[in-house]
Amino acid sequence: MTVKNAFYAQSGGVTAVINASACGVIETARQHGDKIGTVYAGQNGIIGALLENLIDTSKISAADVAALRHTPSGAFGSCRYKMKSLEKNKREYDRLIEVFKAHNIGYFFYNGGGDSADTCLKVSQLSDAMGFPIQAIHVPKTVDNDLPVTDNCPGFGSVAKYIAVSTREASYDVASMCATSTKIFVLEVMGRHAGWIAAAGGLATDATNDIPVVILFPEIEFNQEKFLATVDAKVKQYGYCTIVVSEGCHYPDGKFLAEQGTRDSFGHAQLGGAAPVVANMIKDALGYKFHWAVADYLQRAARHLSSKSDVEQAYALGKAAVELAMEGKNSVMPAVIRDSNKPYAWHIGVGELKDIANVEKMMPVEYISEDGYGITEACREYLLPLIDGEDYPPYENGMPKYVSLKHELLAKKLPAFEL
Repeated sequence: MTVKNAFYAQSGGVTAVINASACGVIETARQHGDKIGTVYAGQNGIIGALLENLIDTSKISAADVAALRHTPSGAFGSCRYKMKSLEKNKREYDRLIEVFKAHNIGYFFYNGGGDSADTCLKVSQLSDAMGFPIQAIHVPKTVDNDLPVTDNCPGFGSVAKYIAVSTREASYDVASMCATSTKIFVLEVMGRHAGWIAAAGGLATDATNDIPVVILFPEIEFNQEKFLATVDAKVKQYGYCTIVVSEGCHYPDGKFLAEQGTRDSFGHAQLGGAAPVVANMIKDALGYKFHWAVADYLQRAARHLSSKSDVEQAYALGKAAVELAMEGKNSVMPAVIRDSNKPYAWHIGVGELKDIANVEKMMPVEYISEDGYGITEACREYLLPLIDGEDYPPYENGMPKYVSLKHELLAKKLPAFEL
């Protein structure tokens, strides 16, 4: 088999464990030197390929590659850039082929969510459409946990752990002050259309932690009157109430509580601000003093609180992506297949990109409580294994010790290209 180089890139919002997948890809590729020459990482995702900004990972020591496993964010830079179809933008695909040919690249590993799966699918079709041999394997990643086929997505388990812990700890704080001060705490979490992250807030309460938590899911249309009545009842019973609101919570007409009127590069409405909207709504209607917070980047960057299962799965999926390529697979994605909840057991399966790209997996109805403001036991059983276990990074002088890679770019062989 002819030795070909590989291209790896990170895409979309980063996570606490995406670099663990990068570690899995690079370490496994190095074990297949008879088939894979060098892994070139795209600086800032697919843009790195288009601009021929390729990071030579062979220059990265084994120790630094290993340290990626416990380092958050995107070590090679990520991007939000969705390629159009071949028919609408052949120029970019011609450029990819030029870059791949110039650097003898025959493997394409794209680490991202739904939009990234779409890009990976399009690249996988280059072989047929443009006569260029390329094996494209998608490596799943998204804190939103909304990719189909896979039981869960790397990055989600750690965010869920962060939100569950933060909701419980903040609730303890509010409970201690509610007699004379704050009675309402609102935590805004990510999740445009799927309420997986918000659901994690429901783990704050259990048999030994009777905490009044109200969750606002994107899957449930917001009913202001019902919501306020629920919150008021909780405050009267407990003295306080904690609300976990998904950024994608919306009114019956589809308008987001947090909509800003602007759009990102993928054409999605930019969200942010549901927490103050909800908090002020409660203050105006019920008069309760409040505090609110937006988890934002904190929830997806908190490597110090990552779940062990999330780290292990992120690495395993990166490793599996390379192994699938070695088997000759194309246009596929390794996936987590759950075997059992107790004990938690899983294995790696495979999904076809045509069944994954541009498909969102929502919260099942049976995971949301009948009143629409909590989680069911089935949801709890699904979530608990994903936040289980601790995988702390090494610490130095009281701070986590992460690796920061020097991006050593290959010498360019082609003319400059404008996006």
